[in-house]
Amino acid sequence: MTDQGSADAQSADHEVDRSDRLVILASSVGTVIEWYDFYLYGALAVIISSQFFSGVNETTGYIFALMAFAAGFAVRPFGALLFGRLGDLWGRKNTFLVTMLLMGLSTFVVGLLPSYAAIGLAAPMILVAMRLIQGLALGGEYGGAATYVAEHAPHGKRGLYTSFIQITATAGLLLSLVVIMGVRFAVGEAAFLDWGWRVPFLVSILLLGVSLWIRLKLAESPAFARMKAEGRGSTSPLKDSFARWPNLKLVLIALVGLTAGQAVVWYTGQFYALFFLEKTLKVDAGLTNMMVAIALLLATPFFVFWGWLSDRVGRKPIILTGCLVAALTYFPLFHALTDAANPQLAAATAASPVTVHADPADCNLQFDPIGKTVFNQSCDLAKSYLAKAGVIYVNVAAPAGAVAEVRIGDVVVPSFRGETLPTVEFRARQTAWNASLGAALATAGYPAKADSARVNKPVVVGILFLLVFYVTMVYGPIAAALVEMFPTNIRYTSMSLPYHIGNGWFGGFLPTTAFAMVAATGNIYYGLWYPVVVALVTAVVGFLLLKEGKDVDIHA
Repeated sequence: MTDQGSADAQSADHEVDRSDRLVILASSVGTVIEWYDFYLYGALAVIISSQFFSGVNETTGYIFALMAFAAGFAVRPFGALLFGRLGDLWGRKNTFLVTMLLMGLSTFVVGLLPSYAAIGLAAPMILVAMRLIQGLALGGEYGGAATYVAEHAPHGKRGLYTSFIQITATAGLLLSLVVIMGVRFAVGEAAFLDWGWRVPFLVSILLLGVSLWIRLKLAESPAFARMKAEGRGSTSPLKDSFARWPNLKLVLIALVGLTAGQAVVWYTGQFYALFFLEKTLKVDAGLTNMMVAIALLLATPFFVFWGWLSDRVGRKPIILTGCLVAALTYFPLFHALTDAANPQLAAATAASPVTVHADPADCNLQFDPIGKTVFNQSCDLAKSYLAKAGVIYVNVAAPAGAVAEVRIGDVVVPSFRGETLPTVEFRARQTAWNASLGAALATAGYPAKADSARVNKPVVVGILFLLVFYVTMVYGPIAAALVEMFPTNIRYTSMSLPYHIGNGWFGGFLPTTAFAMVAATGNIYYGLWYPVVVALVTAVVGFLLLKEGKDVDIHA
């Protein structure tokens, strides 16, 4: 770290002018569009499941859809390595022009892709391939944009300048929701489910053209240009970043003490909340998107607020406090979300709790990668129906060999053994049994879906706002914090990897992991343990090992 005098000298050399605003605008607009492309898939996960994974059972299909969503995150660290290296060798500007082109074209292809019903297994395979390309591109985009803006920022304003990059992820999600709602309204729900969902993907080609035109106006980062002119560039950024312990140690601290917790807070507050409302609480998709969009609009200015404040009090206290508060309040907030979004479900759960009494050996993890397994054991039949209905239940072990029972308060609905029945007879018996269980649940007050008229919309929006407010705390200052940890010649590479492992793996796998945890236990809140534990680990590790960097001269 250099002394403050050097930093002040750098600040004096750097005046805030129209070119700075162009840098922020161009970097932010381009990154918004990349996030828009990436998050369209998440916002339409339920429809994607029916379009491309219809050859498997419903639970497996939805997990597959979430896995394909997560596939884009899985490869983000590899994109960080590939494009981070190029960015440190070739330049910030040129690299994120390539990443944007890859992202836009792969999104456009998804809009044209035939469904599973039309071309069979080729459809999900091509879909996953496009998600992988998107993930690689996004792995190179964020590090380039954040580094580029930070290297233009005057000393003492890096948090403020880079906070506009931090808005882009939420703005991209918001843009995707607005476009989806607009198309839904324009063509109607039936047409949207049939073909209208493709329109938001196809629109991305127009956004790609606009963003490329804006970014082509940019010059190279002054810090990178100066480094190259002085011959201080790294010839092996991967080796210098990860094969030398002093820098590798910083990478690990950045991952565990910053980005892992930031990532799970981000995805819980924005994506998992959306999935929870639509898939678990059965709130109408259009209403869900509208309430999430309002919460995003209300909370988005706080990205800039926390970035600005971090220039004064530091990045570390704001980010770690956000992780800690989120971890301590997630369970009560999601319980309150259930009460407000689906009060009938909350009331029925309290008045007539559901338990599944079954021999544990009779229960399977209902995930079938091939899509050919018929889950016909008595426990599986009970849990499959309850999971699809969004009903909370508790598992109770029954004696070995016992036929499973679903108990709804004092009402007992015995299941049946389907493994010995012929297929036709099994299907008929299952249909009749599902009807009887559904009737018993309805009598106990369990709704088939949330009544939109009874959704307490102001309270739901308020809870969603608070969840996104946590996101703004942990995400607003993160770019500045990461940039300040690494030297210019390996900055793009070094900061990109921990960011994308954190956000691509810890965050990107959150919806899939949490949903699988819920499906396995029957407790709709059980999946929250994943973000709670990760956020607490980051709060502790960051407090003990992370050094504050707001006064570092990053141009040295």
